[in-house]
Amino acid sequence: QVQLVESGGGLVQPGGSLRLSCAASGSSLSAYLVGWYRQAPGRQRELVASVTPEGVTDYLEFAKGRFTISRDNAKNAVYLQMNSLRPEDTAMYYCNGYDLIQTRNYWGQGTQVTVSS
Repeated sequence: QVQLVESGGGLVQPGGSLRLSCAASGSSLSAYLVGWYRQAPGRQRELVASVTPEGVTDYLEFAKGRFTISRDNAKNAVYLQMNSLRPEDTAMYYCNGYDLIQTRNYWGQGTQVTVSS
C-alpha cells in the first residue's frame, strides 16, 4: 500500500503556470500506473493525464499541448506541469496510483487549483 500527498496548488492568473506534485510514501510508485484527475464543483471527476511505469504518457484533449505529466522514481513522485492555464481549469486536482499487481487504487487528498484574474 502507498500513501499519496498532493501539493503545489494555488491561485494563478489566466495564462499562468503551476506545477503539481504527488509525493508517495509507504511503497514505491515505480510499478504503479499514475494518473492526475480533477473535479470542479458540480462536475464529475475526470482524468487529466496518466503515466505508465515505463514512462508512457497520455492526455485528455483539453490537456494536450498545455499539461505535462512526468515521474521521478528517485524521489518517488509524479508531477503535473500546467501551462497556459484557463479559468475552466479551476478544480480540485487528485493524484491516483494504481497497483498493477494487487489491482488496487490509491488516492491523495487533493490540491486546489484556482485560475482567476
